[in-house]
Amino acid sequence: MPKASDTLWDLAIAEVEKRENPDDDGKRVEVWEKSILFMGNKNGGKTTIILRCLEREEISKPTLALEYTFGRRARRHNTPKDIAHFWELGGGTSLLELIRIPISSNNIRSFAVVLVLDLSKPNELWTTMEKLLQVTRNHVNKILTKLEKTNPEVATEIKQRMWNSLQRDHPFTSKSEALLLKARVLINHLAFGYDKSKSVSVDHSKPLFIPAGLDSLSQIGPPPASDSDIGKMRANTPLELWKKVFEKTFPPKSFCDLQDTKDPAQDLQYIEYEVDIMRAQKNQELEQYKRNASKSWKEMDLDSD
Repeated sequence: MPKASDTLWDLAIAEVEKRENPDDDGKRVEVWEKSILFMGNKNGGKTTIILRCLEREEISKPTLALEYTFGRRARRHNTPKDIAHFWELGGGTSLLELIRIPISSNNIRSFAVVLVLDLSKPNELWTTMEKLLQVTRNHVNKILTKLEKTNPEVATEIKQRMWNSLQRDHPFTSKSEALLLKARVLINHLAFGYDKSKSVSVDHSKPLFIPAGLDSLSQIGPPPASDSDIGKMRANTPLELWKKVFEKTFPPKSFCDLQDTKDPAQDLQYIEYEVDIMRAQKNQELEQYKRNASKSWKEMDLDSD
């Protein structure tokens, strides 16, 4: 048991010893570490899902940038606890460059992405989904390309694991209590290796719940549009056709409109009196410096003889 006087280094040393020491049966106990990145629409319920999974009775606050927390679970009694790292990207699509922080070559073998979309905002849905997945896919592909050169066996293993998650014949949510329980089972599978949920709900008139690999465009079928309308749409793939029909019904907001221009430093939930006073003072000094520099520049004699 850790003591109140233990330092961070004491706890780290104890954790390493747990991983290296065998259990009561003389077998080495392997501690799993998995990482999950939550991303999607602003105010879509990402924080609520994480808190529910970790069984934390807290009031969720808006996520402004990239937030981190972790959870620990033991697979059985008196064994070292597995660790799950939870990352949450705030701001919808305004902070895409931060995706490269939680996803790296060191943890990609045990990484999962959870995309949370708000069905009550159809005009933002497709643009948000497409942009987030595009940036994530590009970053993951860069990591895999690098691994293929430095460690091809690991790269092959990762790709095989991706295919294994799909069904052999392989070519959305609400805030209801029942759906939160389903989401919790899925997150526990991704984070701690618990049994995978076999539940799936594809009825569009009800909350959607579709784990990766349990759906396909062939099962979804063609979009609800007339043959004449479909004939006018130039689409090379079923997904592209669905996108055009969807955007005809719900004209999407542009990517620029989805950018969050609010300064996180001005958010009320991060008020710190001493820090804010010092920041205001430095801002005044900066403005004064700009005025003096501008005045000096205007007074310079640029005429040459």
